[in-house]
Amino acid sequence: QVQLVESGGGLVQPGESLRLSCVYSGGLFSIGNIAWYRQAPGKQRELVAGITAGYRTNYGDDVKGRFTISRDNAKNTVYLQMNSLKPEDTAVYYCNFKYVAIDRWGQGTQVTVSS
Repeated sequence: QVQLVESGGGLVQPGESLRLSCVYSGGLFSIGNIAWYRQAPGKQRELVAGITAGYRTNYGDDVKGRFTISRDNAKNTVYLQMNSLKPEDTAVYYCNFKYVAIDRWGQGTQVTVSS
């Protein structure tokens, strides 16, 4: 059974950093694609960053240059390093795993950026 568990969210001030983690349980992690999405109140869920099994990355326009996604296949974990956080980054952040017909989501972790 594939399961994703996010952690690392919290309350920070503008300009500060956070690192989110998503731990994956189940097989196939190293050959799947992983992504971080976020959803702010009243808004649609949007892609933040993704990383393929071949380590290719892509980012949403709003986070390019500030966020970095990485994966550690030995630990079945994907990370999202978030720097220079802004109030508009406030959202619930979700981890997503895709491989062929497998499409799983974590429960989300809240990130709040406020002074």
